[in-house]
Amino acid sequence: MLQRRQNPGPLAAGVGLCVLLIGVPLLVTQSGTWLGQSTSQSQTQEQLSLKNPKSAVLPLVSLSPTQRQVQLQAIAQLPVSEDRNRARYLLASDLIQQRQGETALSVLQGLEQDYPDLAAHIALKRAQAYALTGDKAKTVAAWQDLLKSYPNNPVSAEALFVLGQNEPKYWQQAIAQFPSHPRTIEIARLLLQQNPNQPQLMLLLAKHGYDQPGIVSVLDRLVNQYAAQLQPSDWEAIAFAYWENQVYDKGGAAYAKAPRAPLNLYRTGRGFQVGNKRLQAILAYQQLVSAFPNAKETGTALMQLAKMAERKEALTYLDQVINRFPDQAGAALVEKAAILEALQSKKSAAEARQLLLDQYGDSDAAAEYRWQMALAKAAAKDYQGAWQWAQTIPIRNPRNILAPRAGFWIGKWATQLGRKNDAKAAFEYVLSQFPQSYYAWRSAAILGLDVGNFNTVRQLNPEVVPPQRAALPAGSTTLQELYQLGQDQDAWTLWQAEFQNYMQPTVAEQFTDGLMHLARGKNLVGIAKISTLEDRETPAEKAEYQALNQQLSYWQARYPFPFLQEIEAWSQQRQLNPLLVTALIRQESRFEPEIRSVAGAVGLMQVMPSTGKWIAEKINLQQYNKENPNDNIQLGTWYLDHTHQEYNNHSLLAIASYNAGPGNVAKWLRQLNKSDPDEFVEAIPFEETKGYVRQVFGNYWNYLRLYNPEISQIVAKYSKAHPTLPTN
Repeated sequence: MLQRRQNPGPLAAGVGLCVLLIGVPLLVTQSGTWLGQSTSQSQTQEQLSLKNPKSAVLPLVSLSPTQRQVQLQAIAQLPVSEDRNRARYLLASDLIQQRQGETALSVLQGLEQDYPDLAAHIALKRAQAYALTGDKAKTVAAWQDLLKSYPNNPVSAEALFVLGQNEPKYWQQAIAQFPSHPRTIEIARLLLQQNPNQPQLMLLLAKHGYDQPGIVSVLDRLVNQYAAQLQPSDWEAIAFAYWENQVYDKGGAAYAKAPRAPLNLYRTGRGFQVGNKRLQAILAYQQLVSAFPNAKETGTALMQLAKMAERKEALTYLDQVINRFPDQAGAALVEKAAILEALQSKKSAAEARQLLLDQYGDSDAAAEYRWQMALAKAAAKDYQGAWQWAQTIPIRNPRNILAPRAGFWIGKWATQLGRKNDAKAAFEYVLSQFPQSYYAWRSAAILGLDVGNFNTVRQLNPEVVPPQRAALPAGSTTLQELYQLGQDQDAWTLWQAEFQNYMQPTVAEQFTDGLMHLARGKNLVGIAKISTLEDRETPAEKAEYQALNQQLSYWQARYPFPFLQEIEAWSQQRQLNPLLVTALIRQESRFEPEIRSVAGAVGLMQVMPSTGKWIAEKINLQQYNKENPNDNIQLGTWYLDHTHQEYNNHSLLAIASYNAGPGNVAKWLRQLNKSDPDEFVEAIPFEETKGYVRQVFGNYWNYLRLYNPEISQIVAKYSKAHPTLPTN
């Protein structure tokens, strides 16, 4: 339930199971011998079945090896089953992590026959366990057995890496057979350190290690020294690697030598354009227009040509877009109207805008034009006119970012006009149709739901149900199993070998890739990959995304919950809403502990060095590391508490101050309308801070609706009600 602040209960999964299994005898003797099944099996199995009819193991995945040891040992005594297999594999992995090789070998004995999905990885664990025992002969034999038994399985790359340290032929085999495997990437780097003049290894890194540190220097050396040896497909891989690393000018130059394709030609032009090579950019765009007149990239190229051309020539390019590319015609009409206005052709400009509304009213450009007109009317206090301009946006442009905003302000303007029922209907519509938006939270607050408001959200202490791992939508059965078991490094390694379509991934592949990044703590990249799925353009991809968009697992991946224990602990001590703290961290750092801003802010809550030093003196903290999650959250929550105290616990002002500083907030309080917080947000003169406030509270709302059962049920009820937007 959603409650006012009090001491929160434990959030760890599996607590009940832990209590259930207290008293189960240890299953491994001090000498490391595996004892097998005990006489209490049937009773324990019945208890486990009652506790978790689906799986007794999966709820333990989020616990540490020490926390789950007793439970896994108990499950591993049961008769052969999927759960027993999983328990034995997890237990062996934990023992290897704890450097107990002999005991791990006992647990692994004979497991391949019962657990074929992970047979190759069981062989891997056996080799790792032998390595811990110090028996070199048996270790080498285990690696060779893995290679012999599973020669075509990507996990064999691990054996090739180890064996190749003494026999170079194994490393060459890894390069030939498993080029995208992380171990092969490591091999390529090591060999290049020994001899940097190996273009094929540099090309391997360009194709499969484009996200590795230092890759840009490798690309530069490859291009500068070995250009004559490269094929068009090689140039495409190099160009993609440059592009992914945001080196667009060099990427454009490389795309110019790649196979002639619409995307490659467009990126050639765009790369030259970003690099201020105007003539080369124009030539590349013109080649695209000539060679692929109907490609969607051609419409975008024509828009770019219009930006670089003189006004009258630009009109020619824009007319081509309007006549041939209906999906981009709206944006072209807006540009055309602006040029005509500058040329003093006001009548023609008005006709262009009317055509935008009449024929391309579903376009993003039409939504943006309507919104600008609505804001102009509202500024003149013509709320009726503002409503009239805005009312079409949520219905005709539901995927546009302005849709929830327009729906919300229709409700606010209806309130100004004294039409309370229409205002209520508008807020209900936003909450039902755009539940993920910041404006859904604002609507819920105005409707009187107990979701916290700007001046009350600090005091709330919402119940939180931690997320459970959902199935991956792509990848092998082995990958799925490793991921479910929380074997994230092994799963990531396997995914790197399996994921070949990295230049143009399917929706399922990109979502899986995002989940794999999140699992290994690469939250910035993971969230970005998952969030940008909404930008897919083809009808099939849009449909696939819309289906994914309805799943809880997708939204929980966009709003993950790392560092929950530290956030809960320091939020409780500072008397802060833990979801508000989580929301701020997501906005500040995307949960990256070591991230640094251009200004020098560090870590999860982006603590400036001077601010961190000042806070440490205040709380008598002698030693701290701003890259350490616990230390950073300790410092950041103190400062967030401080900003709340400065503004009488008004979270809007506290969050704005966290971003823009108290001096700016003090100025805005003197200059802006304080009676209506929504008007205040709209009037914040710093676009960064205005967006920051919306993002943080939008994050807070999403964490609340995704992880708090009470609010989740309320939102679901509104969605099922299908309210309609009031018409003016």
